[in-house]
Amino acid sequence: MVIAYEPIGTRESVQSSSFVLELNTTAAPEFIDVTDEVEQFVWRSTVRNGFVVVFSRHTTAAVIIQENEPLLLVDMADRIERFSPKSAHYRHNDFSVRTVHMHEDECPNGHARCQQLMLGASETIPVIDGRLALGEWQRIFVVELDEPKRREVLVQLLGI
Repeated sequence: MVIAYEPIGTRESVQSSSFVLELNTTAAPEFIDVTDEVEQFVWRSTVRNGFVVVFSRHTTAAVIIQENEPLLLVDMADRIERFSPKSAHYRHNDFSVRTVHMHEDECPNGHARCQQLMLGASETIPVIDGRLALGEWQRIFVVELDEPKRREVLVQLLGI
């Protein structure tokens, strides 16, 4: 059911703006609420209507939309661990066999990569009248799944 429909004019030029949000994580899993930072970015832009993409530049950190309720965050951490336990066997962690995408300080993180598979790397949020069109309890989280480290999250806004 369509509640309201307002066509967006085609005479205005589409604008794009982006920034990189840098985070230092402290644990795994860790849920970092970045909603306020994304809202400030959108508010300061000249885009009034469009969408914003929040994208993790890492395969062991996810981006999700969820409620920021402490007991729920504990429940979600438990479910993430049950989906892909750190203690399980992962071929990715067998450094005696694995030969691709290795670096000197490689750590066994097959669990984090499998967990990110379940959660995803990005979220797209509509922007209406210069504001994020999130529901009442919805918040944007970056989820650390590996070990404490510096993370980069790309935030890109597109619209008119």
